[in-house]
Amino acid sequence: MNQHVKPYHKQGEGKKQEVEQMFDNIAHRYDFLNHLLSAGIDKLWRKRAIKFIQPYKPHRMMDMATGTGDFAIDAANLLEVKEIVALDLSEEMLAVGRSKVNAKKYEHIEFVKGDSEHMAYQDNSFDAMTAGFGVRNFENLEKGLSEMFRVLKPGAPLVILEVSQPENNLLKALFSVYFKGILPLIGRLFSKDHRAYTYLPESVEAFPKGQDFVDILKKVGFTNAKFKPLTLGICAMYTCEK
Repeated sequence: MNQHVKPYHKQGEGKKQEVEQMFDNIAHRYDFLNHLLSAGIDKLWRKRAIKFIQPYKPHRMMDMATGTGDFAIDAANLLEVKEIVALDLSEEMLAVGRSKVNAKKYEHIEFVKGDSEHMAYQDNSFDAMTAGFGVRNFENLEKGLSEMFRVLKPGAPLVILEVSQPENNLLKALFSVYFKGILPLIGRLFSKDHRAYTYLPESVEAFPKGQDFVDILKKVGFTNAKFKPLTLGICAMYTCEK
């Protein structure tokens, strides 16, 4: 299960603590590496996800596992939303996000340090939620998703982006060479964290994909759960409603 795949495999530390430490370590190079390693395609994926939310016209939304806040910033640009809570475990990632938001004067984005499994928000608090490439880092996947379900209002949309694997055998082989060979080398070179970009393909491989993840969304209570492969299957967009 994905909760057993950890960045550092330290004795006596849970996945949650190790993920927090990992992102604190790489926060200073995260944006640079993210855009380099995805060739900027991640921007298109986020816009596709936000387009799904647009018809719901949310006033208050959350970006779960926000990292440095790119998803929250894109949502602020593309939606007429009054408040965005950008939540993440890593204080160093949040600090980078706050500096970006302050420079662009997005006063309605609030960066909050928080745990997906124990959120300090009342039931039915948010009109919509996004989560970009962070759900696979949850220590307890179903517990985190259940908390996300709890804080969403009835009928509110959730859209999740996660790295996936192409179904075409040739593309799958090429992607595997890049993802397991080239990406960790580049990540180590620039981030100086020898495990962070090796953990990435390990966590993707362990995460339930496609219909398997859709079934988990349904199990915790979400309705109209679907998935759509993006960019030849290297990313999956999951959509559902409370």
